Amino acid sequence: MKTRLFIKPYCPWCDKAMCWLNEHDIKYETIDVIADVAAFDEMIRLSGQELAPVIEVDGKVLADFGPEQLADFWAGNLSTADKH
Repeated sequence: MKTRLFIKPYCPWCDKAMCWLNEHDIKYETIDVIADVAAFDEMIRLSGQELAPVIEVDGKVLADFGPEQLADFWAGNLSTADKH
């Protein structure tokens, strides 16, 4: 399972998303869309917006979310098979 988290530095929602993923021992790649213009363009292509965070897990995308939405997305669509 491939999990990518598109973030912006100093984004409190991004920090909350990373904390949630870490608390649940989920491996993920962090992609800073401010430091990488191509990643920013990819985030927009995937989510249809410029807001962060955006998470992509095996082609499934959740955009501009808080921890509650992330928990629902994970429980409804994914397993915890990608734990450390």
